[in-house]
Amino acid sequence: MAVRLSPLDHKLLRDLWRMKGQATAIALVIALGVLTLVMMDGLINSLDQTRQAYYERYRLADVFAPVKRAPEHLLKDMTKIPGVSSVEGRIDGSALIDLPALPVPVRAEAVSLPDFRAPRLNDIYLTSGRRLDPAHDNEVIVLDGFARAQQLVPGDNLTVTMNGARKKFRIVGLAQSPEFLFSAPPGELMPDDARFAVLWMNRRTLEAAFDLKGAFNEALLSISRDANLPFVLDAIDRMLDTYGGLGAYGVADQISNRFIHEEIKQLRLSGSIIPPIFLAVAAFLLNIVISRMIQSEREQIGLLKAFGYTSYEIGLHYFKFILTIAVGGAIFGCLLGILAGRQLTGVYLIYYKFPFLVFQLNPRVFLVGITVSVLAASAGGLLVLRRIFALTAAVAMRPPAPADYSRSFTFGKRLKAILDQPSRMVLRRLMRQPLRASIAVIGIAAGMALSVSMLSIMASFDRAVALNFDVIDRSDASVTFIEPFADKTIFELKRMKGIFDVEPFRNVSAVLRHGPYSYRSGIEGLISAPNLKRAVDADMKEIYINPDGVTLSKPLADILHIKPGEILTVEVHEGRRPILEAPVVGITSTLLGSPAYMEIGALDRALKEPGRVSGAFLKIDPSQSAALYSALKDMPSVAGVSLKSEARVAFQKMIDQSAGAIRYIMTIIAGVITFGVIYNSARIAFAERQRDLASLRVIGFTRGEAAFVLLGELVIITLLALPLGSLFGYYLSLAMSLGFSTDLYQIPAFVIPESYGIAALAVLLASAISGWIVKRDIDRIDLVSTLKTRD
Repeated sequence: MAVRLSPLDHKLLRDLWRMKGQATAIALVIALGVLTLVMMDGLINSLDQTRQAYYERYRLADVFAPVKRAPEHLLKDMTKIPGVSSVEGRIDGSALIDLPALPVPVRAEAVSLPDFRAPRLNDIYLTSGRRLDPAHDNEVIVLDGFARAQQLVPGDNLTVTMNGARKKFRIVGLAQSPEFLFSAPPGELMPDDARFAVLWMNRRTLEAAFDLKGAFNEALLSISRDANLPFVLDAIDRMLDTYGGLGAYGVADQISNRFIHEEIKQLRLSGSIIPPIFLAVAAFLLNIVISRMIQSEREQIGLLKAFGYTSYEIGLHYFKFILTIAVGGAIFGCLLGILAGRQLTGVYLIYYKFPFLVFQLNPRVFLVGITVSVLAASAGGLLVLRRIFALTAAVAMRPPAPADYSRSFTFGKRLKAILDQPSRMVLRRLMRQPLRASIAVIGIAAGMALSVSMLSIMASFDRAVALNFDVIDRSDASVTFIEPFADKTIFELKRMKGIFDVEPFRNVSAVLRHGPYSYRSGIEGLISAPNLKRAVDADMKEIYINPDGVTLSKPLADILHIKPGEILTVEVHEGRRPILEAPVVGITSTLLGSPAYMEIGALDRALKEPGRVSGAFLKIDPSQSAALYSALKDMPSVAGVSLKSEARVAFQKMIDQSAGAIRYIMTIIAGVITFGVIYNSARIAFAERQRDLASLRVIGFTRGEAAFVLLGELVIITLLALPLGSLFGYYLSLAMSLGFSTDLYQIPAFVIPESYGIAALAVLLASAISGWIVKRDIDRIDLVSTLKTRD
């Protein structure tokens, strides 16, 4: 049975076809807002739900408790702590892998697996090969990401150095683990599959390598949902204190989990900020479009009321126009969001080592996207629809009263002599309707601001790389020792051929506290005037490391809510485990991590371990690097060598593949938004002045002169929007940089002049294209039918 449309529905279809350009542009703006909402929600669900499922299936520990050496009988005592569900003891140590193709040894973490059973906690997911045979002590399972980066397969051999002893192992399997979703070399924050490996070995093998027979150096615990985590951590620390406990911590502080948590937090922040901006722009455009329709269709509204249609029915007709655009844009945005989200899950699967990552959407997000779009569009249209209820049939069928311009701006004789008639018409309209012109200027400026901010964010990511690796870190490599050694090791390094300069450092694991705020990190000891690894201020000028206290990075100072002059409590989790009270003597800017610095001599004295160093930053001769790296490989005290060039590549890869990947999508969206706003402004201006333009043609104006009257107004509005858009863009760039920054890495607020120029060119290009489209419509105006239309 055929569906019969009412006359108002027929009119709705005709209106949509007549205004298809504007309706499509507004729907596209709505679609982009919903796209961002759906994409972000899908990525958050995918990362969060996959993470939780992966953690539960492979039993990731809730608590990690590293210790120097503790007897195994303590594990049974830990199960008696209220809230503890299960306990697993293991051996975890540093290792070096010697690959012939690489100049420096690859840093690795060696982790034990029980000899005759699956681990109770932190199990592995085998991607290829088999599990370890307890009868063979030369077998190893390798982290899948590292194996793929180095093109290793089961059956290959590895030369591994552990605790100064070198041994050959045969790879029998490749695996992934929820503990190493994000894998970075010890002491670094940047993941790099090619420079860091995890090696799973039989418990007996690692007991022999690290002299830990009958002992463990890390306890893993799972706790019940109602357990008191601080109480459990405190009980474990007391139990391990006499055995060299390094401080138990929850899974929230585990580095891999922290990175994923920060990623999800960033996605939530973007999802809560970006879509409302787009939907607000759409509401603004719909307000203008519906207002113009009602103004131009006053006579039709009057006729409809005269024929018996109620204000409610007529209002519903225009509201259907709004709903069609909003729902159509929202549905299209949902489809685009699914497509974009599926593409980005592939990027995250490369970056985070999940066995799988399926793009999962909560059906609620579609309902939210459509509902929010309708509400935003309704907010833009309902304010105008109320005029329908105020119009009676008789009033609506009469033309509106002419506007009173008797007190408006007038041209003097000099201006009249300078300006021709079309130019005066352009300026007169802008002066007589300043509110409408201002709204158009703000709309275009908002679109430009989006472009400026996204271009600046792209430049800020690149600047973060340059500042960190060219200004802050001026070394070529860093060497880390297996444990803190006497500073005479630094003199041995200085005597090595090919090393120009050496700067020692000392790293101490600690919990930093200030009042109710705390942060698990550590203290990094530097020389008072470092040259290779520097502390800098906001202007990137070097800061002297004051021996009288602690110098904190700004992100860390913000986390701890502490200012210079206030006292910081440092709970050291190694050695004698002292609790230090030190004043904050300075704040430094940093781009990687949230470090706390002390002068190395003052730190050693506070620990009562004078003359100890954890490693050194090196400046080397590139022509002798190969021989130098070979010599460092053979030093039994060296736990690892990190090359700054490799770390830089890893950092660049991280910002391009994780949160930084979103910036490219946002830049494209910002460009589309800018064009949509300008195009709609031009179309609305044309629709409002179509009769005026036809009148000008009849009285003798050429097509070019008639087009100048309309497009000249668009040009002035666009030019006025450029400085305002630049100002908006500057402050939006600052907000964006804060949104992308975390306590693990910071993106500096950096607005490059090129971003203003490129965004301005984009606005001018969008204006030119929109003007060209409108100019074609001006040239095609049917003068007779247009002039028959009553105002």
